[in-house]
Amino acid sequence: MSDSRPFNVLGVQQIAIGGLDKNKLKKFWVDIMGLTYGHSYTSEKENVDEDICETGVGAFKVEVDLMQPIDPEKRPKVHDPALNHIGLWIDDLPTAVEWLEGQGVRFTPGGIRKGAAGYDVCFIHPKGNDDFPIGSEGVLLELVQAPDEVIQAFATIAAH
Repeated sequence: MSDSRPFNVLGVQQIAIGGLDKNKLKKFWVDIMGLTYGHSYTSEKENVDEDICETGVGAFKVEVDLMQPIDPEKRPKVHDPALNHIGLWIDDLPTAVEWLEGQGVRFTPGGIRKGAAGYDVCFIHPKGNDDFPIGSEGVLLELVQAPDEVIQAFATIAAH
């Protein structure tokens, strides 16, 4: 851990891919590429109908969310851009958010909340603004609170 940063990014938790038809996405990612379908999730508030898929095992499993908008005309437009966002495992999400805000990082509205997979999440805005000049430079970035087993698995690998 960095002396000045009070949290660690452990690894990739997820990538989210959007399109107008999640069945086409599922045909490619599940039927052709072999990812495992887990479950579906719908949120009117976030304008998303998604299939949660995965690859890998245990603490090193990576979620691949295949998303389509409920209404293509409403925001957020989960299909634009097609690589909608990347999720990173964070070892201490509340501390990370507090520290990042102190550095001038802009978060999207909504704060820390439960995400589609049941973990606490929040999002760094792709663009900074006058109040918070640092954004994630064009890619929506989801920070995901890692559960204890993921934190321990990464610690074990780091110790070797």
